[in-house]
Amino acid sequence: MILPKKSLILIQILRFLVLYFHHQPCSLAIDEYEFVVKEATYTRLCSTKKILTVNGQFPGPTIEAQHGDTIYVNVYNQGKQNITIHWHGVLQPRYPWADGPEYITQCPIKPGGRFRQKIIFSTEEGTLWWHAHSDWSRATVYGAIIIHPKVGTRYPFPKPDAEVPIILGEWWKEDITKVLQQMHDAGGDPNISDAFTINGQPGDLYPCSKQGTFKLTVDRGKTYLLRLINAAMNIILFFAIKKHNLTVVGVDAGYTKPLSSEYVTISPGQTIDALLSANQKPDRYYMVARAYSTGSNHHFDNTTTTAIVQYKGKYSNPTSSSSSSSSLPSLPFYNDTNAAFSFLGGLKSLADKKHPIDVPLHIRNRIFTTISVNSFPCRDNNTCAGPNGTRFAASMNNISFVNPSTALLQAYYQHTNGVYGDNFPDMPPFLFNFTDIFLPLNLETPKRGTEVMVLDYNTTVEIVLQGTALMGGIDHPIHLHGYNFFIVGFGLGNFDIYKDPVKYNLKDPPLRNTVSVPINGWVTVRFKADNPGVWLLHCHIDRHMTWGMKTVFIVKDGDQPEERLLPPPPDMPRC
Repeated sequence: MILPKKSLILIQILRFLVLYFHHQPCSLAIDEYEFVVKEATYTRLCSTKKILTVNGQFPGPTIEAQHGDTIYVNVYNQGKQNITIHWHGVLQPRYPWADGPEYITQCPIKPGGRFRQKIIFSTEEGTLWWHAHSDWSRATVYGAIIIHPKVGTRYPFPKPDAEVPIILGEWWKEDITKVLQQMHDAGGDPNISDAFTINGQPGDLYPCSKQGTFKLTVDRGKTYLLRLINAAMNIILFFAIKKHNLTVVGVDAGYTKPLSSEYVTISPGQTIDALLSANQKPDRYYMVARAYSTGSNHHFDNTTTTAIVQYKGKYSNPTSSSSSSSSLPSLPFYNDTNAAFSFLGGLKSLADKKHPIDVPLHIRNRIFTTISVNSFPCRDNNTCAGPNGTRFAASMNNISFVNPSTALLQAYYQHTNGVYGDNFPDMPPFLFNFTDIFLPLNLETPKRGTEVMVLDYNTTVEIVLQGTALMGGIDHPIHLHGYNFFIVGFGLGNFDIYKDPVKYNLKDPPLRNTVSVPINGWVTVRFKADNPGVWLLHCHIDRHMTWGMKTVFIVKDGDQPEERLLPPPPDMPRC
């Protein structure tokens, strides 16, 4: 049969479109998602319980977008408790209304309520994630965000044969709301988790868990892009795959110079894009994650979660995935700070012609803040479970942040007085040897307050985050909403204002939204305050954030219309 000329032309056009879109990285993204927050029943570690989920899934659904997209997520709360959702690492330019932290940018979505959240992607490209940002709901309410290059552009590395989200988490047998309530009531540390998980599964080293162990099936000779996310509540993790190096090509939705490593260090809140080359003898190989934890008086989950990289093909009964410790990949010891920061220090921005960076060189606002675990006296002369009968607290520059009873962003936008103060200090109120192991007890008690720092639009900011040895000290992953920052320096001990800045990396520092501050050490970050709004800065170890280790930046509007805060949506939840 001879087709008409118009039909032939149409077929050629369709053929072209099929071939074109086939070679583009996810060129047909969904621009609207439905998130139904509800309870679902899950069995782990030989016991069954109800957990809070999105759409009944654990982990939750993956959001996919392209560079520069705007999408909408309709959140319906069918659970029994208040909820908010945060789009971790999404900059939300001029639109903090959908950022998500409870009582900072919004009031929570109450049971039976709904909120249509607009998610504005701008410069992000790679892996981010979303999670609940109210109480400790994020223990089970989380999922991946994948931002592909825009149509017509490519990854700055060879295109992988497949892409796989690998989400690391924690699991408690007990209901997480009870874990949080017990911590509040007793004033001490929360009960540690019963397991770590990979894509929601503990792995075959835990009881009743072998059958559900996550398996990644690979073809020998192919390359896989692993999109690693640390969704754990309270722990930094080491991650590795037996007999396979990982090549890191991106962190926190930004590209890096390729870094080959036998293991990675990933803090709560952080993401890593890493290439896995299936170049070993066909067999089954463990991928594992376990804790990096440094606190001298801190109990932590010292178990190991596993998944299996399984090559296609026929091979003899494998020994690689047996339960013996010799079959597991070698990881640094639990408290190996040098190993943890040796990896982190090797990360550099790609910083090439197609991916230029602009590190602020002339700083207008310099902030030096301590980050400390503290204590308050126990209420009503009772004895609490904290050190010496006290109640645990945490602070930045000796202020333990108190959440307001209404959304701080709305109070700022509506010029409501009395909700917050604007006196967060740019220096600690007391200068002392921050990392001395013998410190006066009076330094352990902070002040309570809802203090923020106000920044002019487009000002350049440098923050030195100084850990202290109060309560023994520990590492702190610090996350800034609404911004990425350049990590220009870090070190152990006290920051030296004369010696340390000369060693800053101002050429190709990594660009991240979450940075790990080493135990009794410091980190310096820089950014330009070009995103007006109200933005939370906090420790992403949830017990520390709950205890008060956070503050807020209010970035004022610029002079031009495109430099000003956008108006709120009509369906903002009310307190």
